Amino acid sequence: MSVMSEVGAIVSALLSMESFTIRNALRSDAAWVLGIVVLLIGGYLVAALYRHVPLFERYFERTVMVTMYLAMAFIIFRGVINRFIFQDMSSWSTTVPPLLFMIMAWFGAAYNIRVRTHLSFSEFRTSMPRPAQMACLALDFVLWMGFALILLVTTSRLTALSASNFQIVLGTDNTMQWWFLLTVPLAGILMSARAIENFQDDIRNYRSGQPLIRQAVIGGDN
Repeated sequence: MSVMSEVGAIVSALLSMESFTIRNALRSDAAWVLGIVVLLIGGYLVAALYRHVPLFERYFERTVMVTMYLAMAFIIFRGVINRFIFQDMSSWSTTVPPLLFMIMAWFGAAYNIRVRTHLSFSEFRTSMPRPAQMACLALDFVLWMGFALILLVTTSRLTALSASNFQIVLGTDNTMQWWFLLTVPLAGILMSARAIENFQDDIRNYRSGQPLIRQAVIGGDN
């Protein structure tokens, strides 16, 4: 079976919205090929959306992170009150917060790619010649896209597996795990969009003679 036919099978399975079919289709190596296409096209489209809607670009990931954080805090606080004051405990109060933390972490990872607060060795790179700086930034782009590809494909397979097995969140009756897991492949697309944004800025700065390396500040704006 050729790669293109396997890609077609994956697309057909996704359109069918049938979890068992999707799980089986994603087992093939063609998932990596399709993942590259999804990241490049999806990342470019999201980056274009960010460029044309600055408010969305500035606050989307932040809003998701803060919302998830507040939801976790509320659930944990409520669980403590119920346990030690009312001698009661919701069984899901210990299983939902880790899933919310997962969402917060991956959306936060996408945002911090943009503001470059991950390990970037800015002090070391600043002393390098300008072409070497650009080469390092290009390497950053390749590595982030590779990381996003691994995240997209592996978590898509995990999401399909969870959906096909009808896994529910422990302590609940009808809350499915794949509802939460699905956000991770989406975060992978956001990560690719942020990497594309940064690389576009780097190329523009290189051509215009603007500084390529800037000191990143945690909590600062891009």
